[in-house]
Amino acid sequence: MFQLPNLPVFLLAALILLLTPGPAVLYIIARSMDQGRLAGFVSVLSIESGNSVHVLAATLGLSAILMSSALAFSIVKYLGAAYLIYLGIRRLLSRDQGHEIARLQKQSLRRIYSQGVLVATLNPKTALFFLAFLPQFVDSSTGSITLQFLTLGGLFVLMAIVTDSMYALLASTAGSWLKQNKSFLRADRYIVGSVYIGLGVTAALSHKS
Repeated sequence: MFQLPNLPVFLLAALILLLTPGPAVLYIIARSMDQGRLAGFVSVLSIESGNSVHVLAATLGLSAILMSSALAFSIVKYLGAAYLIYLGIRRLLSRDQGHEIARLQKQSLRRIYSQGVLVATLNPKTALFFLAFLPQFVDSSTGSITLQFLTLGGLFVLMAIVTDSMYALLASTAGSWLKQNKSFLRADRYIVGSVYIGLGVTAALSHKS
C-alpha cells in the first residue's frame, strides 16, 4: 500500500490555488452570469474533464521518466520547482487589467461542454502546471509512483469541481457583485503568486541531492 506523506501540504496548496480566481474561474463566472446556474455547472465539468486529460498525461509521462532514470526525474522536479517560482514572480509583477469577466456568446449546454473540454485540453499552460506541480508531492520510496500521481491529480480535480461549482452557484445568484468587485478578482495576484513561490522554494530545498 503506497503512502502520501506530503498529502496535507498538497491539499492546502491546492485549496489556496483553487479558491483564488484565475482564467478558468472567470470563464465559469461568465457562463454562470450569462446563461444561469446550469450552464455554469456544465462549464465546470468541461474544464475539469480537460484537466483530467492533463493529469493522465502527466502521470504517464512522469512515471515513464522515473522508471527510466531517477536522476532524470530529480531534474524534472527541480525544473518544476523553478517553473513554479517563475509563475509566482510573474503573477506578483503582473498588471491587473487581464482579470476582467467578458461577456460570452450564448451557447447550448452541449456546445459549452465541448468547447470547455477542448480549450482546457489544448491549453499548454495547464499541461506545464501539472508537470511542475504534481512531482513536488510524490516520493518514490513510499510506493507506486503512478498511483501517487493519479491520486494527487484526482484529488486536485475533485477539489476543483467543488470549488468551481461554488463559484458557479455564487455567480448565478450574485454575479453583479462579483463583476464589480475588482479587489476580489485581483486577489490571485498576491495569494497565488506567493503560494507558487513558496511551493517552488520549499520543493527545491527539500529535494535530496
